[in-house]
Amino acid sequence: MDRAVTHDPLVMVARRAAAAGAEVLGRRDESQFNLTDKSAAGDWVTDFDRAAEEAIRDAIVTSRPNDELTGEEYPSAKPAHPSGLRWSIDPLDGTTNFVRNIAYYCSSVGVCQRNDDGSETWVAAAIVAPALQVEYFAGKGLGAWKHDLRSGKLTQLTGPDESETRILATGFGYDSERRQFQAQMLGTMLEDYVNVRRLGSAALDLCLVAEGSLDAYAEYGTQEYDWAAGALIAEEAGCEVGRPSSNPGWQYAGLVDPAKLAEPGA
Repeated sequence: MDRAVTHDPLVMVARRAAAAGAEVLGRRDESQFNLTDKSAAGDWVTDFDRAAEEAIRDAIVTSRPNDELTGEEYPSAKPAHPSGLRWSIDPLDGTTNFVRNIAYYCSSVGVCQRNDDGSETWVAAAIVAPALQVEYFAGKGLGAWKHDLRSGKLTQLTGPDESETRILATGFGYDSERRQFQAQMLGTMLEDYVNVRRLGSAALDLCLVAEGSLDAYAEYGTQEYDWAAGALIAEEAGCEVGRPSSNPGWQYAGLVDPAKLAEPGA
């Protein structure tokens, strides 16, 4: 195990923050959901989403008070004297799974550094899935790791191997027109795969590509907080990663042919 990644200050904060969010999710209680819709029917938010984001923000601000925070449930927080670091928070990726008691949900935390030219470089990430009892984390140039929270085992991630039996992961949006486009694209992409999985958490899809359980992930229209942490974890595992160049755009990782990822109307 490379001690550099476990002792990297930003990785340590990311891990503490993701664990704080996951601890809230681990108290799952259907009587306490207070379930409401956001953008569309089925796009749910619960009190656990909000409480987990509060816990994550508190964990970051405690040690990094001058970093900017962006999250799914609350407005961005911009400090008076910004450090140049920005955290992207998804307190509960896989809310539908959480509500329906399907184990694929997690807290996801990534941080990027603003460069002199205005671009941003993702530098640390952590994802904790409490029902699966697993943590994933990575640091820029420090590799990607899986931590089995039951056994304590740490494993460095190296991505999928070349295979003739590739499995693709994807997801679908809440807007019907977007779903139709995504379904159309899935038919095209499946020419390169023997099967498809739809697990319901973009963050965990990316982690499963990083560990080689899935061969590829591609989805159109995800938000930054969906992929901020998982994309770095996949990248540090040696996977080819594409982050959206527009919003909406394509997020992909693993054994994917980017040439087949068309835009709507193309």
